[in-house]
Amino acid sequence: MTLPQPFPDREATDSSFASHVNAGKVAAYRELGLELVMGEREGIRFRDAFNGTWYVNCHCNGGVFNLGHRNPAVIKAVRDGLDSLDVGNHHLVSGWRAQLAQRLAATTNGTLPGVVFGVSGGEAVDLAIKVARGVTGQNKVVSVIGGYHGHTGLALAAGDLEYRAPFGANPDGFVQVPFNDLAAMDAAVGRDTALVLIEPIPATLGMPIPEAGYLAGLRALCDDRGALLCFDEVQTGLGRTGTMWFHQQVDVTPDLLVTGKGLSGGVYPITATLMSQRVHEFFDDHPFIHISTFGGAELGCVAAMATLDLLESPGFLQRVADLGDRFESGLAGLPFTLRRRGMFMGFAFEDPIGGMSATKSLIEAGVFAIFANNDPSVLQFLPPLIISDDEADDLIALIRKVFGG
Repeated sequence: MTLPQPFPDREATDSSFASHVNAGKVAAYRELGLELVMGEREGIRFRDAFNGTWYVNCHCNGGVFNLGHRNPAVIKAVRDGLDSLDVGNHHLVSGWRAQLAQRLAATTNGTLPGVVFGVSGGEAVDLAIKVARGVTGQNKVVSVIGGYHGHTGLALAAGDLEYRAPFGANPDGFVQVPFNDLAAMDAAVGRDTALVLIEPIPATLGMPIPEAGYLAGLRALCDDRGALLCFDEVQTGLGRTGTMWFHQQVDVTPDLLVTGKGLSGGVYPITATLMSQRVHEFFDDHPFIHISTFGGAELGCVAAMATLDLLESPGFLQRVADLGDRFESGLAGLPFTLRRRGMFMGFAFEDPIGGMSATKSLIEAGVFAIFANNDPSVLQFLPPLIISDDEADDLIALIRKVFGG
């Protein structure tokens, strides 16, 4: 049974949201003609709460809904967990957190055996920066112009100017260089660098694919200068690119890895910072130096383990790779360049605002996808990984109709 909406119509919903949550957001969406209120949702689709229109979710909130909306296996795991669990107590040892951490470590073949849990991606990135500074004794953090790592304090400082400038001066120690520019990174990373923080494929920057040798070059620079390397795989991880983690495709192992969004199947907020043995040993001497009241909530652990069960089921990741090939073939010849690894896709248009225009056109056609905020020439395209062949073919046909293919 679908719960009734809290307000009787869109006008009342918008009015209350504008008064108490975010008036600017309501106004911006009205101006763009993107007035949506999510209602019923299931599988690859959700329905507008008031006009009944169904949309194929090809934004997936950056990967939150990799397994579709309300995946039955994840929902069942959480419902069963509610019979005996709640969030637990972060002060105490927890078998649920231990089991999930053990399973996450195993996804890296043991290269990142330590795990610290959080609630948001920004919190997980903050932790990566803090522990890198603690381990190295250095302060400098080098990241990429146009990258995105969240909206909390240290994560915000490593992100794009648009998100941090309105809040005042940036903290000391943060430097940014262009993506895919190894020479600029070489000039920026010194003996005073604690961490190089990077999305292997920066989603909000328009999904530019790393050039051959770029990520390996970062690894070599960090090793040479004594810095740590962190891959923010919040969007590229958990099977989205056809392997559990994208860095496994280029055989480059980071010292830290951040994951979130899709970790609990879109049902319960949980994130994790994975780290090498050397980095994780920092907490041996400082066991109470970082806490997160709801980080690693035991119900979240149950949801995350159900998610891993699906991702690690036989053939799942190969299926993602095959689906990506299906989309690439089906979208050939359309007026954009496809940037893709697995099912992590971007439509790059020649028009500087082509991604924005495509957003509106696709939403009008019943496909929910959003442009890359730091490069609006690109449309982010992230269909759920559980999409069927027939659903994929129908979606491809719809996109071809929209773009005249």
